[in-house]
Amino acid sequence: MQLDDFINHTGEWLKGTGPHSEIVMSSRVRLARNLAKKPFPNKAPKKVLDEILEAAHAAMNQINYFKGTAFYKISELDNVDRKFLIERHLMSHEHATNPDGKALVVSKEEVLSVMLNEEDHLRIQVMQSGLNLDETWRIISSIDEELSQKLQFAYFTDWGYLTACPTNTGTAMRGSVMLHLPALVMTKQINKVLAAISKLSFTSRGFYGEGTQASGNFYQISNQVSLGHSEEEIIQNINGLIRQIVEQEEQARQALMVQNKAMLEDKIFRSWGVLKNAYIISSQETVELLSMVRLGMDLGVLKEVDRRTINELFIMIQPAHLQKIEGKKLTTVERDARRATLIRKKLTGDLSGN
Repeated sequence: MQLDDFINHTGEWLKGTGPHSEIVMSSRVRLARNLAKKPFPNKAPKKVLDEILEAAHAAMNQINYFKGTAFYKISELDNVDRKFLIERHLMSHEHATNPDGKALVVSKEEVLSVMLNEEDHLRIQVMQSGLNLDETWRIISSIDEELSQKLQFAYFTDWGYLTACPTNTGTAMRGSVMLHLPALVMTKQINKVLAAISKLSFTSRGFYGEGTQASGNFYQISNQVSLGHSEEEIIQNINGLIRQIVEQEEQARQALMVQNKAMLEDKIFRSWGVLKNAYIISSQETVELLSMVRLGMDLGVLKEVDRRTINELFIMIQPAHLQKIEGKKLTTVERDARRATLIRKKLTGDLSGN
Protein backbone atom coordinates (compact mmCIF):
# COMPACT_ATOMS: atom_id res chain seq x y z
CA MET A 1 0.00 0.00 0.00
CA GLN A 2 1.44 3.32 -1.10
CA LEU A 3 1.29 6.37 1.16
CA ASP A 4 -0.63 8.32 -1.49
CA ASP A 5 -3.42 5.72 -1.31
CA PHE A 6 -4.52 7.25 2.00
CA ILE A 7 -5.33 10.61 0.38
CA ASN A 8 -8.68 9.53 -1.08
CA HIS A 9 -9.45 7.14 1.75
CA THR A 10 -11.46 7.81 4.90
CA GLY A 11 -10.01 6.35 8.08
CA GLU A 12 -12.38 4.36 10.26
CA TRP A 13 -12.21 6.94 13.06
CA LEU A 14 -13.40 9.75 10.75
CA LYS A 15 -16.58 8.09 9.52
CA GLY A 16 -18.84 9.83 12.04
CA THR A 17 -20.56 6.65 13.21
CA GLY A 18 -20.80 4.81 16.52
CA PRO A 19 -22.30 5.73 19.91
CA HIS A 20 -22.55 9.48 20.68
CA SER A 21 -20.76 10.31 17.39
CA GLU A 22 -22.40 13.75 17.35
CA ILE A 23 -20.07 14.65 20.26
CA VAL A 24 -17.45 11.89 20.33
CA MET A 25 -15.34 11.85 17.17
CA SER A 26 -13.15 8.87 18.06
CA SER A 27 -11.96 6.40 20.67
CA ARG A 28 -8.36 5.24 20.91
CA VAL A 29 -6.43 2.74 23.01
CA ARG A 30 -2.63 2.69 22.96
CA LEU A 31 -0.28 0.15 24.49
CA ALA A 32 3.44 0.67 25.10
CA ARG A 33 5.60 -2.44 24.90
CA ASN A 34 9.36 -3.03 25.06
CA LEU A 35 11.39 -6.10 24.21
CA ALA A 36 13.06 -7.81 27.16
CA LYS A 37 16.80 -7.32 27.60
CA LYS A 38 16.93 -4.51 25.03
CA PRO A 39 17.74 -0.86 25.89
CA PHE A 40 14.97 1.69 25.42
CA PRO A 41 15.13 3.51 22.06
CA ASN A 42 16.74 6.66 23.48
CA LYS A 43 19.67 4.55 24.76
CA ALA A 44 19.90 2.01 21.94
CA PRO A 45 22.54 2.23 19.19
CA LYS A 46 21.43 2.11 15.55
CA LYS A 47 22.33 -1.59 15.25
CA VAL A 48 20.03 -2.53 18.14
CA LEU A 49 17.20 -0.36 16.81
CA ASP A 50 17.45 -2.19 13.48
CA GLU A 51 17.37 -5.55 15.29
CA ILE A 52 14.21 -4.48 17.10
CA LEU A 53 12.57 -3.42 13.82
CA GLU A 54 13.44 -6.73 12.22
CA ALA A 55 12.16 -8.79 15.15
CA ALA A 56 8.91 -6.83 15.48
CA HIS A 57 8.23 -6.84 11.73
CA ALA A 58 8.83 -10.59 11.54
CA ALA A 59 6.40 -11.19 14.42
CA MET A 60 3.71 -9.02 12.84
CA ASN A 61 3.96 -10.88 9.55
CA GLN A 62 2.78 -14.00 11.38
CA ILE A 63 -0.38 -12.39 12.79
CA ASN A 64 -3.65 -12.06 10.87
CA TYR A 65 -4.36 -8.56 12.20
CA PHE A 66 -1.31 -7.32 10.30
CA LYS A 67 -2.16 -8.85 6.93
CA GLY A 68 -2.28 -6.13 4.29
CA THR A 69 -0.63 -3.54 6.54
CA ALA A 70 1.93 -1.09 5.21
CA PHE A 71 5.44 -0.84 6.68
CA TYR A 72 7.22 2.52 6.36
CA LYS A 73 10.76 3.30 7.49
CA ILE A 74 10.61 6.88 8.75
CA SER A 75 14.08 7.70 7.39
CA GLU A 76 12.79 6.94 3.87
CA LEU A 77 9.94 9.46 4.11
CA ASP A 78 10.35 13.15 3.32
CA ASN A 79 9.11 15.92 5.62
CA VAL A 80 5.74 16.25 3.87
CA ASP A 81 5.08 12.50 4.15
CA ARG A 82 5.95 12.54 7.85
CA LYS A 83 3.68 15.50 8.53
CA PHE A 84 0.96 13.79 6.50
CA LEU A 85 1.06 10.77 8.82
CA ILE A 86 1.01 13.03 11.88
CA GLU A 87 -2.03 14.88 10.53
CA ARG A 88 -3.82 11.55 10.12
CA HIS A 89 -3.12 10.75 13.80
CA LEU A 90 -1.09 7.70 12.81
CA MET A 91 2.15 8.78 14.45
CA SER A 92 3.52 11.44 16.79
CA HIS A 93 5.68 14.50 16.19
CA GLU A 94 8.40 12.79 18.23
CA HIS A 95 8.40 9.80 15.90
CA ALA A 96 9.09 12.07 12.92
CA THR A 97 12.29 13.45 14.47
CA ASN A 98 15.62 11.59 14.53
CA PRO A 99 14.15 9.05 12.10
CA ASP A 100 16.98 6.48 11.97
CA GLY A 101 15.90 3.07 13.23
CA LYS A 102 12.20 4.03 13.35
CA ALA A 103 9.25 2.63 11.42
CA LEU A 104 5.47 2.80 11.22
CA VAL A 105 3.00 0.00 10.50
CA VAL A 106 -0.51 1.00 9.35
CA SER A 107 -3.60 -1.02 8.43
CA LYS A 108 -5.64 -0.11 5.36
CA GLU A 109 -8.62 1.17 7.35
CA GLU A 110 -6.28 3.04 9.73
CA VAL A 111 -7.81 1.18 12.66
CA LEU A 112 -4.40 -0.19 13.66
CA SER A 113 -1.02 1.53 13.66
CA VAL A 114 2.24 0.73 15.42
CA MET A 115 5.12 3.13 15.98
CA LEU A 116 8.38 1.20 16.22
CA ASN A 117 11.21 2.72 18.27
CA GLU A 118 9.46 5.92 19.26
CA GLU A 119 9.72 6.40 23.06
CA ASP A 120 9.18 2.66 23.47
CA HIS A 121 9.99 -0.23 21.14
CA LEU A 122 6.33 -0.64 20.19
CA ARG A 123 3.53 1.88 20.55
CA ILE A 124 0.44 -0.06 19.41
CA GLN A 125 -2.66 2.03 18.63
CA VAL A 126 -6.23 1.09 17.70
CA MET A 127 -8.84 3.73 16.80
CA GLN A 128 -12.60 3.54 16.27
CA SER A 129 -15.32 6.06 15.48
CA GLY A 130 -17.63 7.29 18.24
CA LEU A 131 -17.58 6.27 21.90
CA ASN A 132 -16.35 2.75 21.29
CA LEU A 133 -13.65 2.09 23.87
CA ASP A 134 -14.86 -1.41 24.73
CA GLU A 135 -14.52 -2.63 21.14
CA THR A 136 -11.25 -0.75 20.74
CA TRP A 137 -9.86 -2.48 23.84
CA ARG A 138 -11.08 -5.88 22.62
CA ILE A 139 -9.19 -5.48 19.33
CA ILE A 140 -5.94 -4.21 20.80
CA SER A 141 -6.01 -6.81 23.60
CA SER A 142 -6.20 -9.60 21.01
CA ILE A 143 -3.33 -8.04 19.05
CA ASP A 144 -1.23 -7.69 22.20
CA GLU A 145 -1.89 -11.30 23.18
CA GLU A 146 -0.74 -12.59 19.79
CA LEU A 147 2.33 -10.36 19.76
CA SER A 148 3.31 -11.54 23.24
CA GLN A 149 3.44 -15.10 21.90
CA LYS A 150 5.97 -14.03 19.26
CA LEU A 151 7.99 -11.47 21.24
CA GLN A 152 9.24 -11.44 24.84
CA PHE A 153 8.12 -8.18 26.40
CA ALA A 154 9.83 -6.51 29.36
CA TYR A 155 7.58 -7.28 32.32
CA PHE A 156 8.16 -7.26 36.07
CA THR A 157 5.67 -8.92 38.42
CA ASP A 158 5.55 -6.04 40.93
CA TRP A 159 5.47 -3.23 38.35
CA GLY A 160 3.85 -4.60 35.21
CA TYR A 161 5.12 -3.64 31.76
CA LEU A 162 8.36 -1.65 31.86
CA THR A 163 8.36 1.55 29.81
CA ALA A 164 10.74 4.39 28.99
CA CYS A 165 8.52 6.85 30.88
CA PRO A 166 7.76 5.72 34.47
CA THR A 167 4.21 7.14 34.31
CA ASN A 168 3.31 4.50 31.71
CA THR A 169 4.54 1.59 33.84
CA GLY A 170 1.86 -0.90 34.87
CA THR A 171 -0.63 -1.73 32.16
CA ALA A 172 1.25 0.75 29.92
CA MET A 173 -2.17 1.59 28.49
CA ARG A 174 -3.51 4.97 27.50
CA GLY A 175 -7.18 5.23 26.60
CA SER A 176 -8.37 8.46 25.02
CA VAL A 177 -11.50 9.93 23.51
CA MET A 178 -11.74 12.89 21.09
CA LEU A 179 -14.67 15.13 22.03
CA HIS A 180 -16.27 18.05 20.19
CA LEU A 181 -17.46 20.45 22.92
CA PRO A 182 -18.49 23.76 21.29
CA ALA A 183 -21.50 24.35 23.55
CA LEU A 184 -19.46 23.98 26.75
CA VAL A 185 -16.98 26.48 25.30
CA MET A 186 -19.69 28.94 24.24
CA THR A 187 -21.42 28.76 27.63
CA LYS A 188 -18.05 29.22 29.38
CA GLN A 189 -18.33 25.96 31.30
CA ILE A 190 -15.33 24.27 29.70
CA ASN A 191 -12.69 25.43 32.23
CA LYS A 192 -14.75 24.07 35.11
CA VAL A 193 -15.08 20.73 33.29
CA LEU A 194 -11.35 20.54 32.54
CA ALA A 195 -10.47 21.38 36.15
CA ALA A 196 -12.71 18.54 37.37
CA ILE A 197 -11.09 16.15 34.87
CA SER A 198 -7.63 17.01 36.19
CA LYS A 199 -8.65 16.30 39.80
CA LEU A 200 -9.79 12.83 38.72
CA SER A 201 -6.31 12.01 37.30
CA PHE A 202 -7.31 12.50 33.69
CA THR A 203 -5.70 14.88 31.25
CA SER A 204 -6.94 17.01 28.39
CA ARG A 205 -5.00 17.69 25.19
CA GLY A 206 -5.67 19.28 21.83
CA PHE A 207 -6.62 17.77 18.48
CA TYR A 208 -3.10 16.43 17.90
CA GLY A 209 -2.48 15.06 21.36
CA GLU A 210 0.38 15.75 23.75
CA GLY A 211 1.82 19.26 23.55
CA THR A 212 -1.04 20.71 21.47
CA GLN A 213 -3.72 23.22 22.40
CA ALA A 214 -7.44 22.74 21.85
CA SER A 215 -8.61 24.03 18.47
CA GLY A 216 -11.99 23.74 16.80
CA ASN A 217 -13.46 23.03 20.24
CA PHE A 218 -11.91 19.53 20.22
CA TYR A 219 -10.55 18.03 23.43
CA GLN A 220 -8.75 14.71 23.76
CA ILE A 221 -9.42 13.22 27.21
CA SER A 222 -7.22 10.37 28.47
CA ASN A 223 -6.10 8.60 31.65
CA GLN A 224 -2.88 9.76 33.31
CA VAL A 225 -2.23 6.73 35.53
CA SER A 226 -1.93 3.09 34.49
CA LEU A 227 -0.10 1.62 37.49
CA GLY A 228 -2.32 -0.10 40.04
CA HIS A 229 -5.35 -0.38 37.76
CA SER A 230 -6.37 -3.14 35.39
CA GLU A 231 -7.08 -2.37 31.76
CA GLU A 232 -10.78 -3.05 32.29
CA GLU A 233 -10.89 -0.62 35.21
CA ILE A 234 -9.22 2.09 33.15
CA ILE A 235 -11.69 1.61 30.29
CA GLN A 236 -14.63 1.63 32.69
CA ASN A 237 -13.42 4.82 34.38
CA ILE A 238 -12.91 6.62 31.07
CA ASN A 239 -16.32 5.53 29.79
CA GLY A 240 -17.98 6.81 32.96
CA LEU A 241 -16.25 10.18 32.74
CA ILE A 242 -16.93 10.64 29.02
CA ARG A 243 -20.62 9.88 29.42
CA GLN A 244 -20.84 12.62 32.05
CA ILE A 245 -19.12 15.12 29.74
CA VAL A 246 -21.35 14.09 26.82
CA GLU A 247 -24.41 14.70 28.99
CA GLN A 248 -23.12 18.15 29.99
CA GLU A 249 -22.45 19.06 26.35
CA GLU A 250 -25.93 17.88 25.35
CA GLN A 251 -27.51 20.02 28.08
CA ALA A 252 -25.43 23.04 27.03
CA ARG A 253 -26.54 22.57 23.41
CA GLN A 254 -30.19 22.37 24.44
CA ALA A 255 -29.80 25.51 26.54
CA LEU A 256 -28.27 27.42 23.64
CA MET A 257 -31.10 26.37 21.32
CA VAL A 258 -33.68 27.58 23.83
CA GLN A 259 -32.05 30.72 25.24
CA ASN A 260 -29.80 31.94 22.40
CA LYS A 261 -31.16 30.32 19.26
CA ALA A 262 -30.84 33.38 17.03
CA MET A 263 -27.23 33.99 18.08
CA LEU A 264 -26.36 30.32 17.61
CA GLU A 265 -27.96 30.04 14.18
CA ASP A 266 -26.26 33.27 13.13
CA LYS A 267 -22.83 31.83 14.05
CA ILE A 268 -23.60 28.58 12.25
CA PHE A 269 -24.84 30.16 9.01
CA ARG A 270 -22.07 32.79 8.96
CA SER A 271 -19.54 29.97 9.24
CA TRP A 272 -21.31 28.02 6.50
CA GLY A 273 -21.36 31.07 4.24
CA VAL A 274 -17.66 31.86 4.67
CA LEU A 275 -16.59 28.27 4.03
CA LYS A 276 -18.69 27.99 0.87
CA ASN A 277 -17.52 31.28 -0.58
CA ALA A 278 -13.97 31.99 0.62
CA TYR A 279 -11.14 31.96 -1.94
CA ILE A 280 -8.33 32.26 0.62
CA ILE A 281 -8.55 30.81 4.12
CA SER A 282 -6.07 29.70 6.82
CA SER A 283 -6.14 26.34 8.54
CA GLN A 284 -6.89 27.90 11.94
CA GLU A 285 -9.88 29.88 10.65
CA THR A 286 -11.13 26.81 8.78
CA VAL A 287 -11.02 24.62 11.87
CA GLU A 288 -13.00 27.15 13.92
CA LEU A 289 -15.63 27.57 11.19
CA LEU A 290 -15.91 23.82 10.60
CA SER A 291 -16.55 23.39 14.31
CA MET A 292 -19.63 25.63 14.09
CA VAL A 293 -20.83 23.91 10.92
CA ARG A 294 -20.46 20.51 12.58
CA LEU A 295 -22.50 21.76 15.53
CA GLY A 296 -25.15 23.09 13.16
CA MET A 297 -25.35 19.77 11.36
CA ASP A 298 -25.59 17.82 14.63
CA LEU A 299 -28.39 20.09 15.88
CA GLY A 300 -30.35 19.76 12.63
CA VAL A 301 -29.92 23.46 11.85
CA LEU A 302 -27.84 22.64 8.75
CA LYS A 303 -29.06 19.83 6.53
CA GLU A 304 -26.85 20.37 3.49
CA VAL A 305 -23.84 18.44 4.79
CA ASP A 306 -23.11 15.20 6.68
CA ARG A 307 -20.84 14.49 9.63
CA ARG A 308 -18.41 12.32 7.66
CA THR A 309 -17.71 15.12 5.17
CA ILE A 310 -17.02 17.59 7.97
CA ASN A 311 -14.79 15.13 9.83
CA GLU A 312 -12.79 14.48 6.65
CA LEU A 313 -12.31 18.20 6.08
CA PHE A 314 -10.69 18.69 9.49
CA ILE A 315 -7.88 16.44 8.19
CA MET A 316 -7.86 17.25 4.46
CA ILE A 317 -7.32 21.00 4.96
CA GLN A 318 -4.07 20.48 6.90
CA PRO A 319 -0.82 21.63 5.17
CA ALA A 320 0.72 18.25 4.34
CA HIS A 321 -2.57 16.87 3.01
CA LEU A 322 -2.97 19.83 0.67
CA GLN A 323 0.55 19.32 -0.65
CA LYS A 324 -0.01 15.58 -1.14
CA ILE A 325 -3.24 16.31 -3.04
CA GLU A 326 -1.46 18.88 -5.20
CA GLY A 327 1.57 16.64 -5.68
CA LYS A 328 4.07 19.39 -4.87
CA LYS A 329 5.24 21.71 -2.11
CA LEU A 330 3.11 24.81 -1.62
CA THR A 331 3.79 28.17 -0.04
CA THR A 332 1.53 29.37 2.78
CA VAL A 333 -0.41 31.61 0.37
CA GLU A 334 -0.80 28.77 -2.13
CA ARG A 335 -2.04 26.46 0.62
CA ASP A 336 -4.61 29.02 1.78
CA ALA A 337 -5.98 29.29 -1.77
CA ARG A 338 -5.91 25.51 -2.38
CA ARG A 339 -7.65 24.96 0.95
CA ALA A 340 -10.50 27.29 0.03
CA THR A 341 -10.95 25.52 -3.32
CA LEU A 342 -11.05 22.10 -1.65
CA ILE A 343 -13.66 23.26 0.88
CA ARG A 344 -15.90 24.72 -1.84
CA LYS A 345 -15.73 21.46 -3.76
CA LYS A 346 -16.60 19.38 -0.71
CA LEU A 347 -19.42 21.59 0.55
CA THR A 348 -21.07 22.53 -2.73
CA GLY A 349 -20.21 19.58 -4.97
CA ASP A 350 -18.62 21.98 -7.46
CA LEU A 351 -16.03 19.75 -9.08
CA SER A 352 -14.83 22.54 -11.34
CA GLY A 353 -13.26 24.29 -8.35
CA ASN A 354 -15.05 27.57 -9.13
